[in-house]
Amino acid sequence: MKISERIETTISTAIQAGRGGIAPTKLATALDYAVTPGGARIRPTILMSVAMACGDDSPEITNAAAAALELIHCASLVHDDLPCFDDADMRRGKPALHLAYSEPLAVLTGDSLIIMAFQVLARAAALTPYRAVQLIEILGTRSGMPYGICAGQGWESEDQIDLSAYHQAKTGALFIAATQMGAVAAGQEPEPWEELGARIGEAFQVADDLRDALCDEATLGKPAGQDDLHGRPNAVAALGVQGAIKRFDDILGGAISSIPACPGEAALAQMVRAYADKLVPAGARTRSTVPGE
Repeated sequence: MKISERIETTISTAIQAGRGGIAPTKLATALDYAVTPGGARIRPTILMSVAMACGDDSPEITNAAAAALELIHCASLVHDDLPCFDDADMRRGKPALHLAYSEPLAVLTGDSLIIMAFQVLARAAALTPYRAVQLIEILGTRSGMPYGICAGQGWESEDQIDLSAYHQAKTGALFIAATQMGAVAAGQEPEPWEELGARIGEAFQVADDLRDALCDEATLGKPAGQDDLHGRPNAVAALGVQGAIKRFDDILGGAISSIPACPGEAALAQMVRAYADKLVPAGARTRSTVPGE
Protein backbone atom coordinates (compact mmCIF):
# COMPACT_ATOMS: atom_id res chain seq x y z
CA MET A 1 0.00 0.00 0.00
CA LYS A 2 1.27 3.48 -0.90
CA ILE A 3 2.16 5.96 1.83
CA SER A 4 -0.78 8.19 0.90
CA GLU A 5 -3.20 5.26 1.10
CA ARG A 6 -1.87 4.22 4.50
CA ILE A 7 -2.31 7.76 5.83
CA GLU A 8 -5.81 8.32 4.44
CA THR A 9 -7.08 4.90 5.51
CA THR A 10 -5.92 5.32 9.10
CA ILE A 11 -7.24 8.88 9.38
CA SER A 12 -10.60 7.83 7.93
CA THR A 13 -10.85 4.97 10.43
CA ALA A 14 -10.18 7.35 13.32
CA ILE A 15 -12.75 9.87 12.09
CA GLN A 16 -15.38 7.17 11.65
CA ALA A 17 -14.79 6.00 15.22
CA GLY A 18 -15.33 9.58 16.39
CA ARG A 19 -18.61 9.76 14.49
CA GLY A 20 -20.01 6.47 15.78
CA GLY A 21 -22.69 5.84 18.33
CA ILE A 22 -25.26 8.50 19.26
CA ALA A 23 -23.19 11.57 18.41
CA PRO A 24 -24.13 15.23 17.82
CA THR A 25 -24.57 15.35 14.06
CA LYS A 26 -23.02 18.74 13.34
CA LEU A 27 -19.88 18.06 15.35
CA ALA A 28 -19.60 14.59 13.80
CA THR A 29 -19.67 16.00 10.27
CA ALA A 30 -17.32 18.83 11.24
CA LEU A 31 -14.66 16.25 12.12
CA ASP A 32 -14.60 15.00 8.54
CA TYR A 33 -14.75 18.58 7.19
CA ALA A 34 -11.63 19.44 9.18
CA VAL A 35 -9.46 16.69 7.75
CA THR A 36 -10.62 16.69 4.10
CA PRO A 37 -9.39 17.48 1.57
CA GLY A 38 -6.08 16.36 2.92
CA GLY A 39 -3.67 18.86 1.44
CA ALA A 40 -0.08 17.66 1.06
CA ARG A 41 -0.08 15.54 4.26
CA ILE A 42 3.60 16.47 4.40
CA ARG A 43 4.11 15.76 8.12
CA PRO A 44 2.74 12.20 8.15
CA THR A 45 4.52 11.54 4.84
CA ILE A 46 7.84 12.55 6.40
CA LEU A 47 7.04 10.38 9.43
CA MET A 48 6.35 7.34 7.26
CA SER A 49 9.37 8.01 5.07
CA VAL A 50 11.64 8.05 8.13
CA ALA A 51 10.04 4.86 9.45
CA MET A 52 10.54 3.15 6.09
CA ALA A 53 14.14 4.35 5.93
CA CYS A 54 14.65 2.71 9.34
CA GLY A 55 13.00 -0.57 8.34
CA ASP A 56 9.31 0.00 9.23
CA ASP A 57 9.12 -3.33 11.07
CA SER A 58 5.72 -2.52 12.63
CA PRO A 59 3.61 -0.80 9.94
CA GLU A 60 0.49 -0.61 12.09
CA ILE A 61 2.19 1.50 14.77
CA THR A 62 3.67 3.67 11.99
CA ASN A 63 0.18 4.15 10.54
CA ALA A 64 -1.17 5.14 13.96
CA ALA A 65 1.69 7.60 14.51
CA ALA A 66 1.17 9.22 11.12
CA ALA A 67 -2.57 9.59 11.62
CA ALA A 68 -2.14 11.00 15.12
CA LEU A 69 0.32 13.60 13.89
CA GLU A 70 -1.95 14.71 11.07
CA LEU A 71 -4.96 14.94 13.38
CA ILE A 72 -3.00 17.30 15.63
CA HIS A 73 -1.99 19.37 12.60
CA CYS A 74 -5.60 19.57 11.35
CA ALA A 75 -6.76 20.59 14.83
CA SER A 76 -4.19 23.38 14.86
CA LEU A 77 -5.47 24.69 11.52
CA VAL A 78 -9.05 24.79 12.80
CA HIS A 79 -7.97 26.73 15.87
CA ASP A 80 -5.57 29.01 13.94
CA ASP A 81 -8.39 30.13 11.63
CA LEU A 82 -10.64 31.29 14.49
CA PRO A 83 -11.42 35.03 14.76
CA CYS A 84 -9.42 35.27 17.99
CA PHE A 85 -6.28 34.19 16.08
CA ASP A 86 -5.92 34.58 12.30
CA ASP A 87 -9.61 35.21 11.52
CA ALA A 88 -9.18 33.36 8.21
CA ASP A 89 -12.02 32.92 5.73
CA MET A 90 -10.57 30.05 3.70
CA ARG A 91 -8.66 26.86 4.38
CA ARG A 92 -7.64 24.30 1.74
CA GLY A 93 -9.86 25.97 -0.83
CA LYS A 94 -13.11 26.00 1.16
CA PRO A 95 -14.66 28.12 3.95
CA ALA A 96 -12.84 27.92 7.27
CA LEU A 97 -14.59 25.59 9.66
CA HIS A 98 -15.83 28.32 12.00
CA LEU A 99 -17.65 29.92 9.05
CA ALA A 100 -19.04 26.64 7.79
CA TYR A 101 -20.20 25.40 11.21
CA SER A 102 -19.87 28.20 13.84
CA GLU A 103 -17.16 29.27 16.26
CA PRO A 104 -18.27 26.99 19.14
CA LEU A 105 -18.24 23.96 16.86
CA ALA A 106 -14.81 24.93 15.50
CA VAL A 107 -13.40 25.01 19.03
CA LEU A 108 -15.00 21.64 19.81
CA THR A 109 -13.80 20.14 16.54
CA GLY A 110 -10.21 21.15 17.19
CA ASP A 111 -10.42 19.84 20.75
CA SER A 112 -11.95 16.56 19.56
CA LEU A 113 -9.22 16.03 16.96
CA ILE A 114 -6.50 16.57 19.58
CA ILE A 115 -8.08 13.99 21.88
CA MET A 116 -8.59 11.64 18.94
CA ALA A 117 -4.89 11.80 18.06
CA PHE A 118 -3.90 10.44 21.45
CA GLN A 119 -6.69 7.85 21.33
CA VAL A 120 -5.25 6.52 18.07
CA LEU A 121 -1.87 6.02 19.72
CA ALA A 122 -3.41 4.52 22.86
CA ARG A 123 -5.35 1.99 20.79
CA ALA A 124 -2.16 0.97 19.00
CA ALA A 125 -0.28 0.46 22.27
CA ALA A 126 -1.08 -3.24 22.38
CA LEU A 127 1.13 -3.72 19.32
CA THR A 128 4.32 -2.27 20.80
CA PRO A 129 3.62 -0.70 24.24
CA TYR A 130 7.02 0.91 24.75
CA ARG A 131 7.04 2.53 21.31
CA ALA A 132 3.47 3.78 21.81
CA VAL A 133 4.40 5.45 25.09
CA GLN A 134 7.37 7.13 23.41
CA LEU A 135 5.13 8.32 20.57
CA ILE A 136 2.60 9.78 23.01
CA GLU A 137 5.39 11.62 24.85
CA ILE A 138 6.87 13.09 21.66
CA LEU A 139 3.51 14.18 20.29
CA GLY A 140 2.56 15.75 23.62
CA THR A 141 5.87 17.59 23.85
CA ARG A 142 5.57 18.99 20.34
CA SER A 143 1.91 19.95 20.74
CA GLY A 144 1.87 21.73 24.11
CA MET A 145 4.11 23.90 26.27
CA PRO A 146 6.89 24.95 26.22
CA TYR A 147 8.18 23.36 23.00
CA GLY A 148 5.03 22.69 20.99
CA ILE A 149 2.61 24.42 18.66
CA CYS A 150 0.64 25.87 21.60
CA ALA A 151 3.79 27.74 22.60
CA GLY A 152 4.20 28.85 18.99
CA GLN A 153 0.75 30.40 18.99
CA GLY A 154 1.39 31.85 22.44
CA TRP A 155 4.42 33.81 21.24
CA GLU A 156 2.12 35.91 19.06
CA SER A 157 0.56 37.37 22.23
CA GLU A 158 3.91 38.48 23.67
CA ASP A 159 5.15 42.07 23.53
CA GLN A 160 8.61 40.84 22.54
CA ILE A 161 9.07 37.74 20.40
CA ASP A 162 12.03 35.39 20.51
CA LEU A 163 11.99 34.75 16.75
CA SER A 164 13.97 31.53 16.89
CA ALA A 165 11.81 30.06 19.65
CA TYR A 166 8.67 31.26 17.87
CA HIS A 167 9.49 29.55 14.57
CA GLN A 168 10.80 26.41 16.30
CA ALA A 169 7.54 26.02 18.19
CA LYS A 170 4.98 27.26 15.68
CA THR A 171 6.32 25.46 12.61
CA GLY A 172 9.27 23.30 13.56
CA ALA A 173 7.61 21.40 16.40
CA LEU A 174 5.46 19.08 14.31
CA PHE A 175 8.29 18.45 11.86
CA ILE A 176 10.50 17.39 14.76
CA ALA A 177 7.61 15.19 15.87
CA ALA A 178 7.43 13.73 12.36
CA THR A 179 11.08 12.67 12.17
CA GLN A 180 11.31 11.49 15.78
CA MET A 181 8.00 9.61 15.71
CA GLY A 182 8.96 7.94 12.44
CA ALA A 183 12.18 6.70 13.98
CA VAL A 184 10.46 5.50 17.18
CA ALA A 185 7.73 3.72 15.20
CA ALA A 186 10.51 1.69 13.57
CA GLY A 187 12.23 0.92 16.86
CA GLN A 188 14.96 3.58 16.72
CA GLU A 189 15.93 6.20 19.27
CA PRO A 190 14.39 9.65 18.63
CA GLU A 191 17.25 11.98 19.61
CA PRO A 192 19.41 11.59 16.46
CA TRP A 193 16.40 12.61 14.34
CA GLU A 194 15.65 15.93 16.06
CA GLU A 195 18.00 18.03 13.94
CA LEU A 196 16.50 16.78 10.67
CA GLY A 197 13.01 17.68 11.83
CA ALA A 198 14.10 21.09 13.08
CA ARG A 199 15.83 21.91 9.80
CA ILE A 200 12.90 20.74 7.68
CA GLY A 201 10.59 22.83 9.84
CA GLU A 202 12.77 25.89 9.44
CA ALA A 203 12.90 25.40 5.67
CA PHE A 204 9.14 24.96 5.57
CA GLN A 205 8.65 28.23 7.49
CA VAL A 206 10.81 30.15 5.02
CA ALA A 207 8.95 28.56 2.09
CA ASP A 208 5.63 29.43 3.74
CA ASP A 209 6.76 33.04 4.11
CA LEU A 210 7.63 33.10 0.40
CA ARG A 211 4.29 31.61 -0.58
CA ASP A 212 2.39 34.05 1.63
CA ALA A 213 4.17 36.98 0.00
CA LEU A 214 4.15 35.79 -3.63
CA CYS A 215 1.06 33.61 -4.17
CA ASP A 216 -2.61 34.50 -4.39
CA GLU A 217 -5.51 33.04 -2.42
CA ALA A 218 -6.52 30.69 -5.24
CA THR A 219 -3.06 29.14 -5.29
CA LEU A 220 -2.75 28.86 -1.51
CA GLY A 221 -6.30 27.76 -0.78
CA LYS A 222 -6.28 30.28 2.08
CA PRO A 223 -5.88 34.07 2.43
CA ALA A 224 -2.58 35.45 1.13
CA GLY A 225 -0.51 38.31 2.54
CA GLN A 226 -1.29 37.39 6.13
CA ASP A 227 2.23 38.00 7.44
CA ASP A 228 2.15 41.60 6.29
CA LEU A 229 -1.46 42.08 7.40
CA HIS A 230 -0.81 40.86 10.94
CA GLY A 231 2.71 42.30 11.21
CA ARG A 232 4.29 38.90 11.78
CA PRO A 233 8.05 38.46 11.61
CA ASN A 234 8.92 36.63 8.39
CA ALA A 235 11.86 35.78 6.16
CA VAL A 236 10.73 37.81 3.14
CA ALA A 237 10.39 41.01 5.16
CA ALA A 238 13.78 40.44 6.79
CA LEU A 239 15.77 39.14 3.81
CA GLY A 240 13.86 39.97 0.64
CA VAL A 241 12.75 37.31 -1.84
CA GLN A 242 16.17 36.26 -3.09
CA GLY A 243 17.63 36.34 0.40
CA ALA A 244 14.82 34.13 1.65
CA ILE A 245 15.38 31.68 -1.20
CA LYS A 246 19.10 31.50 -0.41
CA ARG A 247 18.24 30.92 3.25
CA PHE A 248 15.86 28.14 2.21
CA ASP A 249 18.55 26.44 0.09
CA ASP A 250 21.11 26.67 2.91
CA ILE A 251 18.69 25.13 5.42
CA LEU A 252 17.76 22.36 2.98
CA GLY A 253 21.41 21.45 2.47
CA GLY A 254 21.88 21.24 6.21
CA ALA A 255 18.76 19.10 6.57
CA ILE A 256 19.98 16.52 4.08
CA SER A 257 23.42 16.45 5.69
CA SER A 258 21.83 15.81 9.10
CA ILE A 259 20.02 12.60 8.10
CA PRO A 260 21.28 9.88 10.46
CA ALA A 261 22.81 6.76 8.98
CA CYS A 262 20.05 4.26 8.15
CA PRO A 263 19.27 1.68 5.46
CA GLY A 264 17.07 4.10 3.50
CA GLU A 265 19.23 7.21 3.88
CA ALA A 266 19.54 7.91 0.13
CA ALA A 267 15.81 7.49 -0.52
CA LEU A 268 14.99 9.77 2.40
CA ALA A 269 17.34 12.47 1.09
CA GLN A 270 15.63 12.21 -2.31
CA MET A 271 12.22 12.61 -0.69
CA VAL A 272 13.33 15.74 1.18
CA ARG A 273 14.66 17.26 -2.06
CA ALA A 274 11.45 16.41 -3.94
CA TYR A 275 9.28 18.13 -1.33
CA ALA A 276 11.58 21.14 -1.32
CA ASP A 277 11.07 21.61 -5.05
CA LYS A 278 7.31 21.78 -4.46
CA LEU A 279 7.51 24.24 -1.57
CA VAL A 280 9.13 27.24 -3.24
CA PRO A 281 6.60 29.13 -5.40
CA ALA A 282 7.00 28.77 -9.15
CA GLY A 283 8.96 31.68 -10.59
CA ALA A 284 10.20 32.86 -7.19
CA ARG A 285 13.83 32.16 -8.04
CA THR A 286 13.66 34.62 -10.93
CA ARG A 287 12.06 37.41 -8.90
CA SER A 288 14.09 40.02 -7.08
CA THR A 289 11.28 42.00 -5.49
CA VAL A 290 7.78 41.61 -4.13
CA PRO A 291 4.98 44.17 -4.32
CA GLY A 292 5.63 46.98 -1.90
CA GLU A 293 9.39 46.43 -1.55
